Amino acid sequence: MKRFPGEKYFYMDKLLIFGVVTFLLFSCQPTQQENISKTAKLTAGSLSAKEVVVYETAEKSKNRLDLVGRHTFGSAEQPLESEVSIFINPNKQFQTFEGIGGAVTDASAHVFYKMSKAQQDRILEAYYSKDNGIGYSLSRTTIHSCDFSTESYTYVSDEDKALGSFDISRDLDQRIPLIKRTIEAAGGSLRLYVSPWSPPAFMKSNKNMLRGGSLLKEYYPSWAAYYAKFIKAYEAEGIPIWGLTIQNEPMAVQRWESCIYTAEEERDFLRDHLGPTLEREGLGDKKIIVWDHNRDLINHRVNTILGDSIAAAYVWGVGFHWYEIWAGGEAMYDNLGAVQEAFPDVNLIFTEGCQERFDADKYQNWAHAERYGSSMINDFNKGTVAWTDWNILLDERGGPNHVKNFCFAPIHGDTKTDELIFTPSYYYIGHFSKFIEQGAKRVSAVSSRSHLLTTSFLNPDGKMATVVMNQSDKTIKYRLYVGDQATELSIPGHAMQTLIY
Repeated sequence: MKRFPGEKYFYMDKLLIFGVVTFLLFSCQPTQQENISKTAKLTAGSLSAKEVVVYETAEKSKNRLDLVGRHTFGSAEQPLESEVSIFINPNKQFQTFEGIGGAVTDASAHVFYKMSKAQQDRILEAYYSKDNGIGYSLSRTTIHSCDFSTESYTYVSDEDKALGSFDISRDLDQRIPLIKRTIEAAGGSLRLYVSPWSPPAFMKSNKNMLRGGSLLKEYYPSWAAYYAKFIKAYEAEGIPIWGLTIQNEPMAVQRWESCIYTAEEERDFLRDHLGPTLEREGLGDKKIIVWDHNRDLINHRVNTILGDSIAAAYVWGVGFHWYEIWAGGEAMYDNLGAVQEAFPDVNLIFTEGCQERFDADKYQNWAHAERYGSSMINDFNKGTVAWTDWNILLDERGGPNHVKNFCFAPIHGDTKTDELIFTPSYYYIGHFSKFIEQGAKRVSAVSSRSHLLTTSFLNPDGKMATVVMNQSDKTIKYRLYVGDQATELSIPGHAMQTLIY
């Protein structure tokens, strides 16, 4: 091709000019860390002009999510070893908060509709109102029955491999109406995910929905289609489904509905059947959550499933429960941190927890609330993005439950007296769910003493919500440090505080 005189130098000059301009443009752009720092400084800066508003729940007082004080920041001094301190660093931001909520089970719906209309309204307001309740934004329900149902049931006839008899009309009596009311009470939007406890008996090795057994491989396609049919049926009733877990507690042989999957079986079912089926049915946007069991074996399950690139592509999150302490050990929070370290892009979600072994004499047992508080703080600090309690409502026996596995809920409805019993756990959950907004960013928060646990979130509106829990018997004075500002506070023994500033 013929070139005009000086063309080579012309292009060289253009490249030189382009390079200089590019360098100047990018050298003037703030780095990602600088952007984070500027955002944090805009939020945490000028704290001297801000109030710290303190909400408190305490065992030895009547305070229940009550506003108990207002404090102002002043210039921070070097902390002393003799002082108790909470250190907040808004420049260090971590996971995005997705929500907190509880499960709407058959049991919850059964109790709900035994209560008077006034008490029904009170329950909905208590859970789902941001102003007058604790502002739940997340929900879970079951795919057909679980132990917290009045009996075992499925949505198909026996031996119906083709699922031609699939029918959710049973749920239209109580569960679906209650879910619709919870969505309405939450302002029209509630993230709902669904979980099965067992496939139908004919699909399983033990031919029983109860006592474990496993899904027979010949039914993998049918069972995958079952999820899709359930999601579409609920959405046809006006109930959007946000996500699903593959199997509740896949390593537990229970006397109620249960089904065992090895790590390899869950991986293969997801990779070869469930994931492709949901995509084919136009449901590829649903958040798929694996494991859905305790923290103890979580790392093996995650390594196996996420180690397969095809299976991993379908996974949004890893669900976990808190029942690993059944063996006598402590809660395994560090296992969550190991998941985050190995797979930083996966979402951790607490999918179930409740206080076992119901006893009406222990409605106000403070240790139950502290179990919630400790779990929530530690789970969030290990990277958890969402937290789901178990039944939102149970009766005066801790049920109904068709195998008598009676448990506690944050609120109990006495169906004989039409009384509502609010347990301390309800208020401890509220210290998080009422004040932390969807889209909030967790920020660095640490305590200088083990007596106080803490976590902190920067809300989208620029306000910080810092939760502090005192596990000790004594009132503790502590200083809250944020950047170059600090303020002095006090928390009673066995109490929870949320600080808004």
